[in-house]
Amino acid sequence: QVQLVESGGGLVQAGDSLRLSCAASGRTASWYSTGWFRQAPGKERDFVAGIKWSDGSTDYADPVKGRFTISRDNAKNTVYLQMNNLKPEDTAVYSCAVDSLGTISKRTASYDYWGQGTQVTVSS
Repeated sequence: QVQLVESGGGLVQAGDSLRLSCAASGRTASWYSTGWFRQAPGKERDFVAGIKWSDGSTDYADPVKGRFTISRDNAKNTVYLQMNNLKPEDTAVYSCAVDSLGTISKRTASYDYWGQGTQVTVSS
């Protein structure tokens, strides 16, 4: 089992920045990967960004490319999502998830463990 705890959400204005954290504990392995997803009210949960623990390779959804950066601190078993130039359309509950096969999938079904989510609200 892997436990995930997100933090760092909040209420900000358009153009501001936030950094989300996803701390993993339990039975983790070096070949896992982490994905960040977000879900706005009335919408499906969408992929935002992902990172492989093994080599740090990353992938991003088109709406966040150039504004968001995903990174990992192996020593702390923590993945970060740095979000810059936030827009009102970024408002959502952000959740991190772990894929024990180590892929960066855009499909929620590929992920085995999920955090509880953290709210990000961007006002205009």
